[in-house]
Amino acid sequence: MGEHPLSGRAATSGAPAFDERLSVPLWWFLPAIGLAVLLGAEVHMGYPGLRSWIGYAVAVPVVLGALVWLSRTRVQVADGELRVGEEALPLDRVGRVEVVPASGKQAALGPELDPTAHLLHRPWIGPVVRVEVRPGEGAEGAEGASADRTPYWIFSVRGTAALVAALGR
Repeated sequence: MGEHPLSGRAATSGAPAFDERLSVPLWWFLPAIGLAVLLGAEVHMGYPGLRSWIGYAVAVPVVLGALVWLSRTRVQVADGELRVGEEALPLDRVGRVEVVPASGKQAALGPELDPTAHLLHRPWIGPVVRVEVRPGEGAEGAEGASADRTPYWIFSVRGTAALVAALGR
């Protein structure tokens, strides 16, 4: 009862303690639509009549769909778990949390990166967070063994301070 309302331990039910969609910047939509219209115009020049609009009808929805698809990934702390994309990590297995600023991201994702780490990187987001994975209790069998081989998760997130608070670190 005495836990901070944003701590990860308090996020066992109800609304998420942290929830962020890793969406593309809004300004990307304008150049993307411009590119789609340009592609549509290329098709328009080659076909007369009704067929000339096929390029626009295909290119604009495909480009917008691609941007929406790139924006679908979420980082959440809820129901006793840290969820990054499709993967989930119980909060009792969360160890040390380190925020890597944009200036240190190249080293963290390059020479310092462990090949067995869980990685979810979005280049349009500056900082990344590295979350140590502590071994679980009674993690036996093939599934538990593979989960224990992951030393840390490293993923992009904009609200680093709110995530650290939600994880209770």
